[in-house]
This record gives sequence, structure tokens and C-alpha cells, in this order.
Amino acid sequence: MKYRENHYVPRWYQERFLPTSGERKFRCLDLSPEQFRDPNGILRTKTALWRWGAPSCFKETDLYTVKYGRYESTDIEQFFFGKVDDEGRDAIEFFSRYGSFDDLKAPTSLDDVFHSLLTYMSVQKFRTPKGLRYLSALIREADKNRLLLDLQRLQNLHCAIWTEAVWAIASADHTQTKFIVTDHPVTVYNREVFPDSEYAKAFTDPDIRMNGTHTFFPLSPTRILILTNLSWARNPYGNGTTPRPNPKLFRSAMFNFTEIQTGRQLDEVEVNQINFIMKRRAKKFIAAAEEEWLYPERKIPTEHWRKLDDRYLLMPDPRCLYLGGEILIGYKDGRSESYDEYGRRPWQKGYQRGVERTESRTLDAFQGEFARLFGPTRRGSSYRMGGKKADVDSPDFHQYHLDLEKKHLPAGFKQRRDARCIKKGGR
Repeated sequence: MKYRENHYVPRWYQERFLPTSGERKFRCLDLSPEQFRDPNGILRTKTALWRWGAPSCFKETDLYTVKYGRYESTDIEQFFFGKVDDEGRDAIEFFSRYGSFDDLKAPTSLDDVFHSLLTYMSVQKFRTPKGLRYLSALIREADKNRLLLDLQRLQNLHCAIWTEAVWAIASADHTQTKFIVTDHPVTVYNREVFPDSEYAKAFTDPDIRMNGTHTFFPLSPTRILILTNLSWARNPYGNGTTPRPNPKLFRSAMFNFTEIQTGRQLDEVEVNQINFIMKRRAKKFIAAAEEEWLYPERKIPTEHWRKLDDRYLLMPDPRCLYLGGEILIGYKDGRSESYDEYGRRPWQKGYQRGVERTESRTLDAFQGEFARLFGPTRRGSSYRMGGKKADVDSPDFHQYHLDLEKKHLPAGFKQRRDARCIKKGGR
């Protein structure tokens, strides 16, 4: 049974969220416990809360077993997921400790650890029961055997879009609540696609190519990776369901380690809001080291899906962003390549232009709005042009950002944003 008891959330990943000492077991909550009739005919509900260790959580028998008549194969679990997990484990450990561009060294090359993380996340998004249902709807394939083969073929489906996103690593070092584990840990949030919407019912998750879709993934109980489409970070005032520029999936993409934002410390409400999103996006099970962490809805101001974004919960700090971003590559044989910030090549429509004029105004406005909401202290910082961006803006620079908001914020939006913040008592 070694390769037939399939953990769709790997045991080693689960164990990262358990205490290092004492009883290493989760509080595991069944979000939809089954009902049954007892011998007297009374309808009862099975126990929803369990005390389980990692070997018992997030698994199904023969989830990845391929069957053709009497022939059965566990090769997908043994060789495909085995390799993805082995490489992904080291990559997750590296990024969970990542603090800045120059204070850590990767166990192998930065290129290898980056690709291992992306491949692991892309496969993890597919390998859960909810992810397999999403993949089935996406490619219109109902046969399980073919679906498992297509999962391997499409394992890098998400990688180009995530590569070009704005990366931020946030921390929950000083909060009482830590991140939970769910049966669908690579989670997406789009404020305009509600969990009970028709789109979500059909495809389970918002498309990562939608402008307003954030992807986030807990790396440990106190670290979380948040990926935001650059077009949304530059212009959060538009339609969050329209496609981002250059939404093509399978293509080359470039990544700059110096632009990862770090240093953001989440507060108690923000951690619980993130846990609430993960709970709503889970299919059936969630788990945590402490029972109270399983009920984040008790500690947040509102469960309204859109209002969770009132204070830009998952957004990177736009004051670290800038227009442009063309990358030029030269080779020893004289060849050269270039990509703009959306992965477009020189012969493609929109290369280095297209939406830049609009984004110039909206990015200025968003930087000013962020300065007004959060003050001169930045919510994350990155490296750029060989040096670290300041964690705190000078008074003159802070005022400069405030003036940008007054000048460029789209008409009518300032009142709406302020009204929501005032209604929530400054939240």
C-alpha cells in the first residue's frame, strides 16, 4: 500500500505546520461531515473535528493509481510526484527563510530552486481532489487515467504567469494565529469571483490570468508567498476579471530575484482573513495545530468576499513598483533576446506599450492611496538598481505620493474607497 495511500497534500509539507515538540497532531475539521441514520432512524451528523497526525490527513486510496482492466500502476505516485516533492521540499525551505536578495544562498543554483518551487506549486494546484476537478473542467476530460496523464503534460501550466507576477513574502511572526493547512493549499483570491458564483461552481477557482487574481501559498506557519499580477498591482481600479496583458500560458518568461518584496509583518486580523479565504476555497478538510485557528471567521470584521480586499489584503506595496521593465539578454555568439515586463517579444503586438499610458496614471494614484492608507512606512520592500529600497519614506517623498493620489486617482473612486474604510472604523 506504500504508493496507493496517496497524500494529495504531502506529509512532509503538513509536518512543517506542526509543533516541533510535544504531540505532533493536527486539529482537523471536516467542512461537510456526512449524515447518517442511527438504528432508531434518527438523522445524525458524523463528528466534524478530529485529532489526526500527518499520516491520516489529506489522503485518498488510489487517487493516483492508473487502472486498465486488471492492470494497475502506481508509477505516477512513485516517480512523478516523488520527484516533484523531493525538489519542492528544498525550494519551499529556501523561500520560507528568504529575507533579502543578498543574505541567503540557495542549496543549488537560484535558477534550480526557483523552477523547483514553481513546478511544485503548479503540480500541487492540480493534484488535490479539487484541483483534479478543475483540470477536468479546464480540458474537458472526464476519464481519470487520461486526466492523470494530462496532469503530467500540463505540469507547468501556471509557471509563466506566476513568473511575471509581483512576488511578496509576508510574515506572521508576531501574531497569535498562524497559517492553517487546507486540502487545496495553493489558493487563489479574486475579489470579483465569489466562492458561490456560477464561475467558481463551474471551474472551482478563478483563472490566474484574470487581472485581479492573487495566488498565495503558505510556506510555513509564519511565512506566506503572495503572487499578484503586475497589471493589477499597477491598476487595481479596473475590472478584476479581464485578462492580464499577454495571457498566453506555455511560453518563456523572465524573473528578477531583486524585485521580491519582503519585510511585511501581518497583523492578527490579516492572518485570520487569509485563513478565512483558504477555508472558503478548501473542498472538505482544513487542519491546524490549534483548534481556534480553524474558525477565522470569528476574528475578522466581515465575511463579505469583496470587502476582504478593502485594505488591499494581498497587494504588494506599489511604492516599490515602476513602469517599464524590459529585459535584454546577450549571448556569447552575438545573439540577443528581449522581453517586456509582460513577456511580450519585439514582434508581438503591444511590446513596450499598449497599456503603459493608462498604467502611468493609475500606478501614481495607487502609490498615493497606499501612502494615505498606511503612512510613510512601507508594507514591503525590495532591491532595485543594486540597492535596497527604503523601508520608510522621507517626509518629502511621502507628501509627493499623497499629491499623486489627488492628481491621478480615477474620478469617483476616492469617495468609494474612503467610504468603505470609514464604515469599518478605519479598517
